Amino acid sequence: MKKLNNKIKFLIIFLFSISIAFLSWLSLRPVEIVAVHQRYHFSDVLVKNFPFTDRGKIAWWLKNKDKLKANYSIPKPASYGSYTITFWLFGEGYKERGKYDRLCFNDMQQKENCLEKDAVLAVHSYNNEKTYFSVYDGQYLLKKNGEIVKIPKD
Repeated sequence: MKKLNNKIKFLIIFLFSISIAFLSWLSLRPVEIVAVHQRYHFSDVLVKNFPFTDRGKIAWWLKNKDKLKANYSIPKPASYGSYTITFWLFGEGYKERGKYDRLCFNDMQQKENCLEKDAVLAVHSYNNEKTYFSVYDGQYLLKKNGEIVKIPKD
């Protein structure tokens, strides 16, 4: 009986270790930017391997916003300073319009110019003063002192 308990304990520890290793590997993969599409002061960024947690998504934005500006010229604020950047999971790639409520990009000429809507992060800035983040778990505000606070739901 004791031998069986030891085998079960070993199996549980082994499976737990494998799970931790797999989750660590998933979280350490670099974010891949597949494409960027622009419409006025709105930018759509198609990504793979985006962070899972809301905190991770916001941290990724804060760490990489200067690179996005340098490499992709985003954000492109309107004359009054506002912009929105939405990060979408690339998923299975571009598809034809066909299905209801796909996000389609008119700047592409081929038939496969649409994407399943799976937004993972939206960054909104209003009049160059306030920056908001929309994620799965709600909305957050980036304060002038760098603090990020969750906006309570009504």
